[in-house]
Amino acid sequence: METPAIPMPKDERERHILGKLSLIRDQLLLLKRDRTNYIRSQDVMVLYEQVVEQVKELNQIRKHEEDKRENRLDRVLESCFQLLSLFFMTIGRTTEAPAAYALTSTIKRLVDHLTEAGLFSAKDLDSISNTLGNLYAILKNPNSAHSPYMVELLANRVELCKTSLANLRKRLQQWDEPLPAIHEKLISILRSMSLASTKAKFSTTEVQKLQAQLQEIEASRVGGKFVNSEGKVPSGSDELSDLLSRCLRWSDIVLERQGGIPENFRAKYEVLIGIRNDLEKLSLTQAWSLRETDLYDFQRELDKIDESRVDGNWLDDEGQPAELYVQRTLLYLIRRSYGYIYYLMISSEPVSEALLPIYNQLQTLKRCLLEVKNSGGVSTVRELYPYSMKLHSIDNMRVDGKFMVGNDIPEGQGSVSELLAECFDLSYELRVAVEEQPAVTADA
Repeated sequence: METPAIPMPKDERERHILGKLSLIRDQLLLLKRDRTNYIRSQDVMVLYEQVVEQVKELNQIRKHEEDKRENRLDRVLESCFQLLSLFFMTIGRTTEAPAAYALTSTIKRLVDHLTEAGLFSAKDLDSISNTLGNLYAILKNPNSAHSPYMVELLANRVELCKTSLANLRKRLQQWDEPLPAIHEKLISILRSMSLASTKAKFSTTEVQKLQAQLQEIEASRVGGKFVNSEGKVPSGSDELSDLLSRCLRWSDIVLERQGGIPENFRAKYEVLIGIRNDLEKLSLTQAWSLRETDLYDFQRELDKIDESRVDGNWLDDEGQPAELYVQRTLLYLIRRSYGYIYYLMISSEPVSEALLPIYNQLQTLKRCLLEVKNSGGVSTVRELYPYSMKLHSIDNMRVDGKFMVGNDIPEGQGSVSELLAECFDLSYELRVAVEEQPAVTADA
């Protein structure tokens, strides 16, 4: 994907670094597109070390530089970090500092959009807060052997996100009981209406049901105010009433437009619908079909569309801004897509893609064995044979206790071995339970 047209570096030494980083980025993109082979740790680490080396040189050049304006070198470096971060996820090194880079980028986008829209719930913030806590723990790991520059860069990004998150939490503190639950409900309804307006087939009934819920909330007010159990007006009542009015207006607009997007913004809408739908499919089948590096293209396309706004809105070819319905619909699709990317990133397993087929099989086996256990176990040992055979066939794949792919030992050995042991334990428990059953019957 083309780097946006921004100034070239003026310093000849920076231009030299730009050339090297551009070559590294191209190698990363080629590696990303290669679906014929699994991505190997050693291939990623070679390119990672090359980037770190260029960063060291760049820091020396810029140590006493006063001009801090971004140039093309910064953009290419950002692309390299973004790709490397996703590669670290793909090879299963999800708990190392470089893997955090892409996630912090996505979190910042999400937090910025939540701040801009002012429409978010405590659940939104809790998830992001937990993730930032995990990232902070990774960065503070004393055993980290990664570039201090990378660690410092990520620590600053995490702190920036934490600060923004704290500001958002302050906004939620304005609601006194019972307003938080009502606020949460309104946010949910608002998002459901936006979802309904972007479905392939618009359902008037679906939106009318959501509108009816809004009308119920409106009817629960006393004299146009929300009141608590004591009949008093809690803090935040007026603000919540404003939000309710916005939701009701939006429901009328959605019912009027029925998913119709004008031709001058249709192309942008179709791109965003395609991205949203593709990411939604990946979120349902990620264990079997996702290679984390695939998220790079989605994220770059979303960033490009998001950054093309002028004063928060998009302009058509004639320079006319999008109307409210179009603007909100496009923003919803962008935010929904960033949300899917965030979910896919935090769901990334600490296992190399080379071992994912085995890992996924074991996950399925574990679920099956747990279902059998929770439904009362088995009647005979024979019923466990299919599970035992599969477990032993996977166990026999190990060479000297390691799962090998060719001559490589992929990342995630501990996670796969631990999961295999859990499955064996479950199978053993079920076997013991069925073998003890006749003895219990005889004693009775």
